[in-house]
Amino acid sequence: MQLSSARAIVTGGVSGLGFAVAKHLVAHGGKVALFDVNDDKGAAAVAELGEANARYFRTDVSDEAGVTANVAAAKDFLGGLNAAINCAGILGAGRVLGKDGPMPLSQFQTTVMVNLVGSFNVAKAAAQLMQANEAGVDGERGVIVNTASVAAYEGQIGQAAYSASKGGVVGMTLPMARELARFGIRVMTIAPGIFWTPMVDGMPESVQQSLSASIPFPSRLGKPEEFADLVAYILGNTYLNGETIRLDGATRLAPK
Repeated sequence: MQLSSARAIVTGGVSGLGFAVAKHLVAHGGKVALFDVNDDKGAAAVAELGEANARYFRTDVSDEAGVTANVAAAKDFLGGLNAAINCAGILGAGRVLGKDGPMPLSQFQTTVMVNLVGSFNVAKAAAQLMQANEAGVDGERGVIVNTASVAAYEGQIGQAAYSASKGGVVGMTLPMARELARFGIRVMTIAPGIFWTPMVDGMPESVQQSLSASIPFPSRLGKPEEFADLVAYILGNTYLNGETIRLDGATRLAPK
């Protein structure tokens, strides 16, 4: 897929990794539909990207009917749909047995609903429309890129819910790629390490320095632009399919 022909839905698209992806695609001639729940940031993102290139759709990714409707509306705005990049996610941090007792089941469920169920929800709604696309190079009709985390592999104390949700994203990558292969739809996942995001920006400088020092090389936090570069490469390389790529500077999370 040429980036100039990308017609993409980006969830979590108004900030952080998602917005970096949106900016990269628009800068290379693509169009984006931004799915998120922050109306103010949505308006600001569209203003920066240009109304001809981007539109914001208030979207709860865990709402099946809402996602189905917004995916259809996004396709109309984009003039087609051939990419879906799932960046929406929440931390859901908390211990299984905390100071105030066991983690409320609702907290675990909410984390899984947004990170895992939300990714599946958007992916299947997008694939439903992509399957009708005219086949391109190698018979390709669309690409789905999900976002996991290195916590899917080395979850820390307090990340049981988060790691479970991201581990599920990794786990569904290959079977979904195998199933959608007959439609010419590729499925890939990126597992980022520790990146500069709005969440990290709010941390004390000492914590930021400690996080940077924990990364072997380069000893710094990842840049959202580097995540966007990898998404763009995945879109362009038709032979990448059914795999999760770690993007983490060789970091391995400690127990806590």
